[in-house]
Amino acid sequence: MPRSERLMIPREGGAALAARLDLPDSGEPSAYALFAHCFTCSKDLHAVRRIGSALAERGVGVLAVDFTGLGRSEGAFENTSFSTTVQDLVDAAAFLEAERGEGPQLLVGHSLGGAAVLAAAERVPSSRAVATIAAPCDPAHVRRLFVDAEDEITTRGEARVDIGGRPFTVRREFLDDLESHDAMHDRIARLDRALLVFHSPQDRAVGVEQARHIFQAARHPKSFVSLDGADHLLSDAGDARYVADVLAAWAGRYLCPAPDATPPATSDAAEGGAAGDGAAGDGFAYADPTVRVQIGKSGFRTQMSARGFGVAADEPRSVGGTESGPTPYDLLGMALGACTAMTVRMYADRKGLPLDAVEVDVAHAKVHATDCQACETGGARLDRLTRTLRFEGDLDDDARAKLAEIADKCPVHRTIEGGADVVTELAPPDALS
Repeated sequence: MPRSERLMIPREGGAALAARLDLPDSGEPSAYALFAHCFTCSKDLHAVRRIGSALAERGVGVLAVDFTGLGRSEGAFENTSFSTTVQDLVDAAAFLEAERGEGPQLLVGHSLGGAAVLAAAERVPSSRAVATIAAPCDPAHVRRLFVDAEDEITTRGEARVDIGGRPFTVRREFLDDLESHDAMHDRIARLDRALLVFHSPQDRAVGVEQARHIFQAARHPKSFVSLDGADHLLSDAGDARYVADVLAAWAGRYLCPAPDATPPATSDAAEGGAAGDGAAGDGFAYADPTVRVQIGKSGFRTQMSARGFGVAADEPRSVGGTESGPTPYDLLGMALGACTAMTVRMYADRKGLPLDAVEVDVAHAKVHATDCQACETGGARLDRLTRTLRFEGDLDDDARAKLAEIADKCPVHRTIEGGADVVTELAPPDALS
């Protein structure tokens, strides 16, 4: 089961925000998400809790916050606006990065929270993907909730209104602020993040036409998922679980696993689960884990394929090969080098480091292990992979040292050092294809 931490996010000169951080039951998250709840709701809404928990089960850490004046957060709701809601999200993202070393890559917003994450995304540099659930395209859509009180709000400056069975004070400044966000279409058009739009055709609170406006305003990559039969608050647990399942699979295409994330022990793909969507149990497995290798009647030239990509391997002429491809140990070095370069690039991009290029040289050798404490007999040899890193860019010594440290955390490096179990199975005689 996922574990949760209750937090208070302090803000200099502002009200502290109450938050809940849902985490995988063990290890570090593969990535973090920031969840924005609906108007006048809280982080403890059933849908927010269910989706956050389900994402945590898939390896994603989820930070959900109570906006100012709501839930357990400090401050007064009547002093808030859509702009303060957006600022709450920006502050929560900065807090997550400061406390956990990783900002949120995924922003998720429910109802007005969806409009808020669309507005906040450009101010959260770590964000790579945005998902909206039952969200309005125009924040001013919420005015219909207190349309009968607008005259009083305008003339008296404020009015007490009933929203969802609870009384709230809405001030004229709140309405004025909504009007200042009338260019949401332009903001969505320049989002520059992957976008997923969830909406129910039966939503009576926010019509499905709002989802159409969001989707049409956005540029690719963008996706739309119909929540047929669901209500606005996703009060049915099955609807919330469905959103989490689809969201985790979709996000796997866009989120970068954190360099210090704990690799999952198993994945749904390994247990026979669907992996063709680019995401397995932890949401970040490769689309198809199968590698096929074929060799003919004679010689060492080997044809290999993985996920539709082909490559050949061979041995040097000195041992009977034709020198027409890299050796298996060459491929091992290439795997380590490629994974190292990718991991360093992910980290540099996330931290905004001026890294122009990465070069990785990998050399393989057999070395005597005369001082190996684990060797049972003297004169043993061990395999050694020597990795040489070159970073191009305006980087100081501390940044270069940090990138070298991050290189040691690439998944292939961990697999090599950890010693993966290799299980051999014999296929039936007629299974060769």
